[in-house]
Amino acid sequence: MTKQRPAAFYVDIAVIVLALILIIVKFCSPAQKATETIYPAPLHPGDKIAIIAPAGPIERSIVDSAATVLSQLGYEPVIYPHTFGKHGHFSGTHPERLADLRAAFTNPEIRAILCARGGYGVVHNLDSLGMLPLEKDPKWVIGFSDISALHALMASKGIASIHSSMAKQIALGPDSLDNATLFGILKGEMPTYTFEPDIHNHPGKAEGILLGGNLAVIADLIATPFDIIKPGTILFIEDVSEPIYKIERMIYQLRLMGIIPKLKGLIIGQFTEYNPDDNHVTMEDMLAEALAPYPELPVAFNAPIGHVDHNIPLVESSWATLNITPEKVTLTLEK
Repeated sequence: MTKQRPAAFYVDIAVIVLALILIIVKFCSPAQKATETIYPAPLHPGDKIAIIAPAGPIERSIVDSAATVLSQLGYEPVIYPHTFGKHGHFSGTHPERLADLRAAFTNPEIRAILCARGGYGVVHNLDSLGMLPLEKDPKWVIGFSDISALHALMASKGIASIHSSMAKQIALGPDSLDNATLFGILKGEMPTYTFEPDIHNHPGKAEGILLGGNLAVIADLIATPFDIIKPGTILFIEDVSEPIYKIERMIYQLRLMGIIPKLKGLIIGQFTEYNPDDNHVTMEDMLAEALAPYPELPVAFNAPIGHVDHNIPLVESSWATLNITPEKVTLTLEK
């Protein structure tokens, strides 16, 4: 005689099955809107903005000019002690640069951190900065190039940051197009951009969390706690002074890892200061060839991102909608 199980047994089984379904949906379904991203508070007149050189050295006149612009906008610039330092290729020793960053991140009066310039050296202090509870008092981090490592740090904490030009560009004044957009973001606005079409584009529409930066920097962070090249995101990349073959090698690394077909979209920024090689005349030709096996992946080429005068500010970890048509490319950022 078969013993009949109590009704409660089947209720328990149903609950377990439902829980498993929810777990599968969470981890296997397309990315949902980034409601969990932490956004630093909008800036107001009188707020303090730290100016720090976390990597390479910078001329005092550039920083002073940028500080003047910040003051004109009603903010209070705070130039940290080692900003004008010089230690080999860096603005200071590893501990000196760490001290400035730690002091700014832990000062409740500082509401944004403007990196004076890039260069190389942020990676030296990522592990130490990663131990700080940055999410308890999030601040806007502003910069690009080697500062991509700081953006990766913020992304690892779930905090939005701003990939944007730094002191040299800000010194041009508050009314330049990209500066106006940057200061709008700091006040709580989210931009929409329209680009010209490119012959290499892959048409399509994508939605997902926007992450990226200097390709050499973020590629070196793969498989670390600060890895931001992840499936399900819209990735943007740029670089400077890298030979075509080195960029090709990085792209093939992403191919071999199986990441490229799992991206929601890809934005190719500006790759500058390189020479043609025996295989490719331009970086774009190489990238188009390397990405040809993924025709279904929306890819926008020639975006104004990188080491160029027109370097649009992007909010890392924000929700992005990328729409690529034969007529234009539209990128919309929202919280």
